[in-house]
Amino acid sequence: MTGQDTPPPGGRTLVGWREWVHLPDLLDGGWIKAKVDTGARTSALHAWDVEHFERDGVGWLRFFLHPRQHDDDHVVRAEAQLVEQREVRSSNGDVELRPVVRTTLALGAQRYDMELTLTNRDQMGFRMLLGRTGMARRLVVDPGSSYLLGGDRHRPPG
Repeated sequence: MTGQDTPPPGGRTLVGWREWVHLPDLLDGGWIKAKVDTGARTSALHAWDVEHFERDGVGWLRFFLHPRQHDDDHVVRAEAQLVEQREVRSSNGDVELRPVVRTTLALGAQRYDMELTLTNRDQMGFRMLLGRTGMARRLVVDPGSSYLLGGDRHRPPG
C-alpha cells in the first residue's frame, strides 16, 4: 500500500486544499467553495451589511452573502445567532473584531456544528475559509489535491 492509498487516521475524512461545502442553516440548498487552510486558526465566511438584532432576548445577526466565487449578482440573505465578538488576526497582520456564529457544515458524508467569523472577503480568492478549529479531529488535508469529495456535483450552474 502506498502513502496515497493509506486511509486517514482515526476515521477522519481526506480533503483537498479546496472543497465544496454546504452551510444548510445559511444557504438553503446552496454550496460554497471553501479554501481549506491549516495555517488559519479561525474559519471565516464572506458577509456584509451585518446587522445586530435581538430575538427572544438573544443576540442575532442578519447579513448578506455572495456564496459563488466571482459572482456578485447571486446574493443570499441569512440570519444566525451571535455567539460572541472575537479578535482575529488576518493574513496581513491586522487585528479585526469579528462576529462569530455557530452553524452546521456539511462536507462529504460529514455534518457537524462549527463556528464561523463573518468578515468582508471581497478581495480574497475564496468566499469561505475553513480553519484548523473547524476541521480538528475530523479532517486530514492533502495539499496536492482539490475537490476530493466530489466538486463537480456541487458546482453551481453557469
